Amino acid sequence: MKNIFFCLQCCFLLLLIISANSSRAQYNADAANSKLVPRELAIPTSPLFDLMGAAPSQVARTADIKDFKVDWSLKNWKVNPNLSIQAQPVWELFYNRKNLAKYQQANTFQRMMASLDLSLGTALGDNNERRIGGALKMSLYKQRDPLLMKGVYDDIQKTFDEELLQLKQKEKEILLALDSIVKPSELAAKREELRNNDAQLTSFYSRRNTAIQNQAAQFVSDNWNAAYVDLAFGKIYSYSTDSAGSLGKLSLNRNTGNALWLNFGFGVGKRGLISALIRSSFYEEELTFTVKDDVSGNENIQQAIAANKLFTFGINFRYGGPVFNFFAEFIREAKSLKTPLQALNDVLDLPDGKTVVTSTVKWDVVHPYIINFGGDWRISRNVILNYGMRCVLDKNFKTVSFLPIANISCMMR
Repeated sequence: MKNIFFCLQCCFLLLLIISANSSRAQYNADAANSKLVPRELAIPTSPLFDLMGAAPSQVARTADIKDFKVDWSLKNWKVNPNLSIQAQPVWELFYNRKNLAKYQQANTFQRMMASLDLSLGTALGDNNERRIGGALKMSLYKQRDPLLMKGVYDDIQKTFDEELLQLKQKEKEILLALDSIVKPSELAAKREELRNNDAQLTSFYSRRNTAIQNQAAQFVSDNWNAAYVDLAFGKIYSYSTDSAGSLGKLSLNRNTGNALWLNFGFGVGKRGLISALIRSSFYEEELTFTVKDDVSGNENIQQAIAANKLFTFGINFRYGGPVFNFFAEFIREAKSLKTPLQALNDVLDLPDGKTVVTSTVKWDVVHPYIINFGGDWRISRNVILNYGMRCVLDKNFKTVSFLPIANISCMMR
């Protein structure tokens, strides 16, 4: 367990160092180019939170962020350290330059590697279990990549370049004219003209940036629901905790294990997005049961561990745009081993004269149906609020729990 914490701390430190260097490089790049290029079509929740079920929507959107990001997840009003950090190390190390030519000239596989996403974090799960883990996610297909945009800003650049030449030429003409003016009234008028010209020169770069940003925002607005395919892998450890938050025994259930999943989606018109989730989780299941001695009739409680799989399928419909949108989704979950007795029979070999009391075989219950609904609010270019309500249903479609969930994601740029 100490090794796990040490590795997580090292990874956190590495990502922070990379982020700091990246932020300085990006600042210098923006200052040099004076261009606000859109880095992503949407700000998604952390892939790790997707796996943990800590995100309002369990059917995730594409996660190609091209920047360092922090997520906070809130399932109740208590202050819990439900935190995930996210970055793209290949992008940061090889492609995050002020000139995007290297990325734009890369082949399909290299751009896929540049989208490799690493997220690390922790969340408080059910029964006060502390969940710690990490996830990797890669974009296999993107219908639209903002960083491959070429020529989009050419008309703006041409217009503002012409304006800059005119302003500088006018400044020279006014300065020359001031040397030959004698009348005070003409001198005052010419100085006022020079001040107005200087004001336009002072605001030139901010006006050009605003025009570029508006065009970038229009590109995002037109393509926020572009088609995508993402592949991800994650690993989670869950520990029981006491009232002080100290970690105890490792929990052997669906909350500890590995998972491999696929997210994909496509746009419907300008306002609709249909997306889906296919995930398989691999974990060890702890079984509790009673063994009876056929001769004496004595009973004792025992435990066994069986390998299990959990299959998750989900479909989501999202409506709106890049700033506001709303979603509704349906999730279906099922274990590969249908009953705890089936799992126990695969791993238990009792001696003669002892039998299992079948009614006592217990394992972690997985409710098969989940309905989520909620939405996203992109508060600014760098911050988004995800919110939703989760309704968990049993096999008879009876409501088991109804839980509000909110996430705040912040791009660190």
